Amino acid sequence: MAKERVLITGGAAGIGAACAQRCEEDGYDVVVIDRVGDGLIADLSDSRATAIALERALEAGPITRLINNVGVVMPASADQQSLEELERAWALNVRCSLQCMQALLPGMKAAGFGRIVNMSSRAALGKELRTAYSATKAALIGMTRVWALELGAFGVTANAIGPGPIRTELFDRANPPDAPRTRAIVDSVPVKRVGTPDDIAHAASYLLDARSGFVTGQVLYVCGGMTVGVAGV
Repeated sequence: MAKERVLITGGAAGIGAACAQRCEEDGYDVVVIDRVGDGLIADLSDSRATAIALERALEAGPITRLINNVGVVMPASADQQSLEELERAWALNVRCSLQCMQALLPGMKAAGFGRIVNMSSRAALGKELRTAYSATKAALIGMTRVWALELGAFGVTANAIGPGPIRTELFDRANPPDAPRTRAIVDSVPVKRVGTPDDIAHAASYLLDARSGFVTGQVLYVCGGMTVGVAGV
């Protein structure tokens, strides 16, 4: 029996790579699209390149699970965030997610089953120096809710994950472990540690599971409790 397939964008490193590994452990046939790595290579900020990669991904058959993970962060103050940065963030964080969903949806509808996980962020609730990032990650939550309403009748669920601070290579470069700023971040987390990519992969595994069909349109904040008192009830 053929394995069920899952597509992960930006799955070559960090959270995406952890999700890819967990999906393999869960028994899925994993397809990764990224700029680097061993999967399909494409610049997902370019819609044409994305379309070509999606066509290649679907050559082996339908894909009924999707993790829209690829994204970009370009920190800047509100008065310094450029329109070019906003457009790039929109292309990767929002447009690419919509394009991937639309490409996979016919196969999901035909199967009467689908799981979509959109990687948003705690920053969607607001964070300094994150105008483009916060705006696009909040847009991703809005799209998730609309997809849940429109696609539920076809057996397709759509949910979002909102990671808090996650210890990736990028995080460590920006936040050296012994730096006072890093200690301040850790101290602000109720569980007194930053997260790991595996924490996010575990949450994604739950939302991808066939047994999670009664959960849709939700945002699961995996943040060590940082959103308590910030996110709406």
